[in-house]
Amino acid sequence: MDKQEKSNVKVLDNDYAKKQYAQYAKQQRQVIFRRRRLLAIFVVAAIIFLSVGISLFNDYLRLQKLEDYKEETVAQQKEVSQQTDDLEKDVALLKDEDYVAKMARSRFLYSDDDEIVFPLPGDEGEAADENAEATDASD
Repeated sequence: MDKQEKSNVKVLDNDYAKKQYAQYAKQQRQVIFRRRRLLAIFVVAAIIFLSVGISLFNDYLRLQKLEDYKEETVAQQKEVSQQTDDLEKDVALLKDEDYVAKMARSRFLYSDDDEIVFPLPGDEGEAADENAEATDASD
């Protein structure tokens, strides 16, 4: 047989048939146009959703980093407030003359006029270390 098979259907070649073929072709073009328009709308919507999704994900990561930073900062703030409280207690103790005298006797081996100090071998090293720390801190 030939490449094209012969069919028993014949195309009518009158005005009505031409009008119907033209209308069918127009409908097909409209369907294709609608599909393309729908595809374009879906592509634009996908691009918008993708960009918003990426933005939300980046914001979420940034929020996580900020929350971690906040936790670290709160922990540091607690440590600093504890140190501040300790230092305020030390300052309050240093205002007491009896406490200062006691500290001077123990750290620097000072004594009152009627006292005798007997330094022990282990105590001298500790007193010398504390003495060196006190002079380093004052510099």
